[in-house]
Amino acid sequence: MPVTDDDELRSILDYETVAVVGCSSTPGKPAYDIPRYLDRQGYDVIPVNPFADELLDKTTYDSLSEVPDEIDIVDVFRPSEEVSDIVDEALERDDVKVIWLQLGIHDDAAVTRAEKAGRKVVEDRCMKPEHQRLMG
Repeated sequence: MPVTDDDELRSILDYETVAVVGCSSTPGKPAYDIPRYLDRQGYDVIPVNPFADELLDKTTYDSLSEVPDEIDIVDVFRPSEEVSDIVDEALERDDVKVIWLQLGIHDDAAVTRAEKAGRKVVEDRCMKPEHQRLMG
C-alpha cells in the first residue's frame, strides 16, 4: 500500500535528496515549479532529463543510473506508462528509499515491485502541497 499516513509522509519529507525524473525547463509547468520550490526549501534537487544539460542551475542527468550522488527520493513527473521502467531503474540503486509518483501517475504493478523491494511509495500526491501542509 502506498504511504498515506501523515507521520510517515513527514518522515519521508525529512529526507534531503530528491531526484526529479522528468524535470522540466519550462516555468509554469509543475515539473519545473515543484522542483524549484523543493530546491528553495533546502532539498538537494537532482534534475533527471535526457534533453537538458542544466536545469535549476544544476547539472542534469540523462537517467537515474547516471546520478553519481546518493538519492533518497525519486520524484516522478513522467506519464504512467513510463513508471515501470523508472521504478526498475530506481530499484537497481541501493540508496533510493522512496519513489514518489506525482498527481495522476499510477502503476500498480510497479508500486507492488517497489514495495516488495523494501521501498516506500507515495502515489498520486504532489510533494509541494504535502510539504506545505505537513512541514510548513
